[in-house]
Amino acid sequence: MDHADVLILGGGLVGSTLALALDKHGLTTIVVDPADPAVTLAPGFDGRASAVASASHRMLDAIGVAERLAGQGCGIKQIRVSDGLEPGALDFIPDPDDGTLGTMYENRALRRALADALAASDVDFRPLTRATTVERSASGVRATLSDGTTVAASLLVAAEGRNSPTRAAAGIATANWRYDHAAIIGAFHHERPHDDTAYEIFYPSGPFALLPLVDDAIGHRSAIVWTVSSAHAPGLLKLGDRGFLAEAEARMGGFLGALSDASPRASYPLGFHHAATITAERLALVGDAAHGIHPIAGQGLNLGFRDVAALVEVLVEGRRLGLEAGDAQLLARYQRWRSLDTMLVATATDTLTRLFGIPGRTASAVRRFGISAVNSIPPLKARFMAEARGESGALPRLLQGALV
Repeated sequence: MDHADVLILGGGLVGSTLALALDKHGLTTIVVDPADPAVTLAPGFDGRASAVASASHRMLDAIGVAERLAGQGCGIKQIRVSDGLEPGALDFIPDPDDGTLGTMYENRALRRALADALAASDVDFRPLTRATTVERSASGVRATLSDGTTVAASLLVAAEGRNSPTRAAAGIATANWRYDHAAIIGAFHHERPHDDTAYEIFYPSGPFALLPLVDDAIGHRSAIVWTVSSAHAPGLLKLGDRGFLAEAEARMGGFLGALSDASPRASYPLGFHHAATITAERLALVGDAAHGIHPIAGQGLNLGFRDVAALVEVLVEGRRLGLEAGDAQLLARYQRWRSLDTMLVATATDTLTRLFGIPGRTASAVRRFGISAVNSIPPLKARFMAEARGESGALPRLLQGALV
């Protein structure tokens, strides 16, 4: 029977990053992932892209992943926030010495970089496999896998996403609700350059986000996260490319010129969930298994990366004290470290979603006043930019770019 310090269920962006970070520090891991690499690593844009905050990027650099992403990301040098197409936008522009606010990557590029790094590591990665039974006890974790093998570990980590069966089996309650909104995701080319700017245009029906991607052989392009009511999402998805691009161009007011070459589009329902606790006996939750937020601020993946950095620091420091990975003291420290941060970010994004969704001229005037106020108060504006970079709160060493 194979044994590791940590058994990770789920090999997505967060689970794979955790395995690589632990491997970099000498902790052994087994990653069990049901996905088919032939599908997840297939060439072609699948409609999904993520903003990796500056702090998260420092972690990817420290664990040897960033070098595999060279040339594939577009730095976000500016974020422009507006209430519809009304005047008075809020521009977040860092000082030249502060670097970018983050980097946009196609998720496919992130998955490929992580897969290549895993192949070059000592991580025991098991694709096309799932845990059929899992037993946690005071003495450790034991799991029977779908291929008939049995594995054991000191700690079980659930990185299975928002519908985590491990979280449910552990009896961990979640606060959750639906927004009656869906996100339409995809990408397109546009006539004018985006100048490395991310745009967040708020409409009562939901935010319309444009996220800069690297240019390709055709020209300038951006990813889109378009929030619409659940009732309208199927109709938008049924539109042909020409109709969809016409609708998108109208929402943008044409500021990037003519749109073309729309990618395949997808839709997913939007909701909020937050686990009552992110630990149990010999168990830790990370990423969407622990929390799920509205994409309004683009922080979902970065919250997962912050989970990774904190958990790695707790486990590595525990190892130096002679404690095994599943020790209750270490899990209690991880719980304390992450619970407040995730709740604050989740509450802030939920509040923004509800505030910008209020219809009417009065509400719009209040929003524009708030935008102007943030623009005119440098410390407040700097706080927002620090949050966008993922640099607020007590930063784990990995998010500072250093190994533990």
